[in-house]
Order: sequence, then structure tokens, then C-alpha cells
Amino acid sequence: MYNSDIDTKEEYMLENEDIAKKVSRLLFKMVKNGGSDLHFKTGSNIRARINGEIVPISNDKVTKREGILLAKALLRGRFEELVREKSVDFTYKLNEQLRFRVNIFFQMDGISAVFRIIPISIPSIESLNLPSVIKKFCYLKRGLVIVTGPTGSGKSTTLASIINEINLTQRKHIITIEDPIEFVYKDEKSIINQRSIGQDAKNFSTSLRAALREDPDVILVGEARDLETIETALHAAETGHLVFFTLHTISAKDTVSRVVGMFPSEMQNKIRLSLGAILQGVISQRLIPTVEGKRTAAVELLVKSARIESLIMEGRDDEINDALYEGKEVYGTQTFDQSLLDLYAKGIISEEDALNNATNENDLQIKIKQVHGLKNQERSGTVEKDIIALKR
Repeated sequence: MYNSDIDTKEEYMLENEDIAKKVSRLLFKMVKNGGSDLHFKTGSNIRARINGEIVPISNDKVTKREGILLAKALLRGRFEELVREKSVDFTYKLNEQLRFRVNIFFQMDGISAVFRIIPISIPSIESLNLPSVIKKFCYLKRGLVIVTGPTGSGKSTTLASIINEINLTQRKHIITIEDPIEFVYKDEKSIINQRSIGQDAKNFSTSLRAALREDPDVILVGEARDLETIETALHAAETGHLVFFTLHTISAKDTVSRVVGMFPSEMQNKIRLSLGAILQGVISQRLIPTVEGKRTAAVELLVKSARIESLIMEGRDDEINDALYEGKEVYGTQTFDQSLLDLYAKGIISEEDALNNATNENDLQIKIKQVHGLKNQERSGTVEKDIIALKR
């Protein structure tokens, strides 16, 4: 029940309570300062990610004993699972307004944990400043939509905004399979069954297969981690369901290549034909610092078209980026650099941050100079109008 190196049960309970209170206090402090993640590491001081930067939030170093106490306080009956698996995901509720997604794990100095805040209110697609064409994905009857990006890029938030748009506007049965559950939905027009891996379901692949027998219209898979899950997701999309899942890829082209590359070489031509037919969209995003000290999503967007379908089926992945660039006006597609340019032109991000995050820095720099030229022309036109007005 408690470690042998802790003298008495009463002492264990007291220290357990103290470390839990300390972490709770620091979580409140982080949220008050606009932070997103709290990093608790044995052998180091506790830090937080605030406006994208990791900064100290406590000068006290975490001892190995405190790491064990925190793990026991948070996991309770699941502590043995941590010892066995070396890492556990779960949701931690601080109060009615504050919930966190937590990963607690072993590292070379002891136990560490990362707490990521989960917003209570589910943001809308508009409030996230996502491309308006993304809303079209909410009204698809069937097919596959993949949301991609590195860890911490806002994939879960984007998916939550899409699922909630469906929930608010359509009468559907939605099943989510997550590890762990982050956003909690209230049934509106739709009915939503949320399943958490470890608590409500064994793993993604078996849960997804079971979902096909549960009369779903929409299925959300928190992460497609293995071949079996991806294969089942493709089958679900082929058989008339709308399926969403996430991958840790950095672009639409890489996403297509990753999905196909998961399969044995002898199956890849068949998978390309299937993927080309069912893939409705890829949303690839990264969070970029704003001029106001916050963060916003820059989004590369693939939307199904005859050209995209042909490129996927014919294995011409290297041409996908050109298709996205050229399809902006007609289909609403865009490359990552086009998104950065739009954000810069609107004054949301700085030129430096746009260039630092560009896929092709030189090309983006040329386009930014063109934006400067247009702005100068606009200012000159305004001045000329003012001079004419004064002469009158």
C-alpha cells in the first residue's frame, strides 16, 4: 500500500497529501499565468509551458520520494500498472472548471509527470480561426479525415471543434475512442459515446472493430498507432462511416506516405486505391507564436478533388504540395507556407516567426516582400487621395 522506505502509514498519508496539495497549487498558478503544461520531474524543479516557452514555476527540486508519493496519490489503484507498463495516461480533475490530461512515467532519475490543461468549454471552428472549409468535413456522410501534427499542436482541440459542430447540428451516433478522454461532450442533437482506453476499452484496434457493430455514423479514433487500427479505420470509411483519426506527421504528403507505408509492399497498390477513394481531407497543423504573446494554428489543408485522388492512387505523393498550392481558390486547399503568409498578412504573427516555421523559407520571404509592396501601394493610394481631397 505504501513504500517500505516511508516509516509509518500515517507519515505516508501526510506526505502524500502534502505533495498533492503542492502540485494542485502549482497547477492553479500555471493556469493563472496562461500556461498549458506543467512538467513535474524527479531531480529537477517544476516547470510550466507558458506561451510556448518552458519556464520554472517552482525553485524546489523534486526528490525521488516525492515522485513516488505523487504517483501513488494520483494513480491510487493503478500504481501497479505504472510499475508494470512504465507509463500511464489518465485524466486528472482539479475542480469543476479545471481538468488535465496527464502522462506519468519513469525516467532515469525517477518518476516524471506532464499535466496538460483540457478546456472545459469546447471551442468552435470559428473561434479557433481555422479555415472555414474545415466545416464542410462535419457534413460528410462517409469517408476519412486525418488530423496531423506534432505533439502539442492542437490536434485534439481541432477534432473537438469538429465533433461538437456535428453534435450541435445533426442527429448522429458518434463514438469516440480516446487515450485518455479529453473533451467531454454533452448530447445535443447527436448521441455521443466516449470510450477511454484502459478504463472502457482494451485498445484502439479492438475498440474500433467493436464500434462497427454499434450502429455508428461518426467514429473518432484518438490516435492510429498501429497497422491494425489504420486497416480497420480504412474499412470503416469504406463501409459508409465518417471516420476521424490523428497521426504524428507534419504535412499532407507525409500523411499519405505514412498510411500507405504502414502496409506490406505487396498490399500498397491496393491501399492507394482505397485511400484515394475514401480520403476526404487532411488537416496538418502547428502552433505558432502570435504578436500578442499567444499561439495560433497554422494549417496545411488537403481537400478531396479528382486531382488529389489521382495523385494518391498513382503514387505521385511528391506532387501533392503543388496541388494544394494551386487549389486554394477553387477547393480551399492550402500549403503550410500559404497559411503562414495569410497569418502574417493579417498581422497575427511576425515576419520572423513566419520565416522560422516555413517549409521553404526563401519562397516565403519573396511572398512576404510582395505583401510589403501591396501594403506600400495601399498607403500611397491613401496619401494621394488625401492630397486630392486637400486640394479640393
